Amino acid sequence: MTIEDITGRYVNVEIEGQTQRVYFEEAGTGRPVLCLHTAGADTRQWRHLLNDTEVTSEHRLIAFDMPWHGKSLPPAGFEREEYLLTTDTYIATVLAVCEALALDRPILAGCSMGGRIALQLAARHADRFSGFIAIEASDFQAAWYDIDWFDRPDAHGGEMGAALVSANISPYAPDVERWNTLWMFMSSGPGVFRGDLSFYTKDESLVERLSSITTKQTPVHILVGAYDLTCTPEDAKRTADAIPGASLTVMDQLGHFPMSEHPEGFRPFFIDALGRMAAAA
Repeated sequence: MTIEDITGRYVNVEIEGQTQRVYFEEAGTGRPVLCLHTAGADTRQWRHLLNDTEVTSEHRLIAFDMPWHGKSLPPAGFEREEYLLTTDTYIATVLAVCEALALDRPILAGCSMGGRIALQLAARHADRFSGFIAIEASDFQAAWYDIDWFDRPDAHGGEMGAALVSANISPYAPDVERWNTLWMFMSSGPGVFRGDLSFYTKDESLVERLSSITTKQTPVHILVGAYDLTCTPEDAKRTADAIPGASLTVMDQLGHFPMSEHPEGFRPFFIDALGRMAAAA
């Protein structure tokens, strides 16, 4: 029997006037790294790195479930509202968690919508962080699918979401991790994936902010999977080119959910990214 070193707790924070009970997991000591999950998923995507003793020997990894996701319940009265994530709410949530956990300029590592918000924070609140690892992140992508399919009475939203993202997982991903990744989408709350994608596919404001990011103070490193269909290597390169001083690595044999779908394949790229943050510091 093995008991993992990951510790899970709850923190109560106020986000835009609402009290939210947010679940987070952490492991390790040292430089804090705040990890953000993808749309429609939760902190379980980061479990492999949280269990990686080489990483946690020098870094305190913290991953939290956004409200409405995983073990973080929706706010009181959620049954009377439509969940549609916005950039401002997302930023407020990340900053509230940082403040509640007393994180002193952590590295921010986010994937997909988490990578998008990492770049927004690099543009608007760089002083609150010491570096940004933006994974599967680009300036903007319009939806190539109908997000309303994810919240219909005649379709299972979780299974629809899993079917959509299955094409974004690399063919090199181990089968067990492919299905573990898809399970998180299958078990997503009603309308949550749709609400996340509303943020991801409708807010174009990052495009005009990229040139204002100052990487001399807070480095930005973008990681993108070669098999990512949603945020392609070309999309990531376009974004990196618009940020003065940003760096980019294309990850062979990886897709849109690298830390979850193929943890061993992602590991060296993430360790390299952490090293870039340390070198800049």
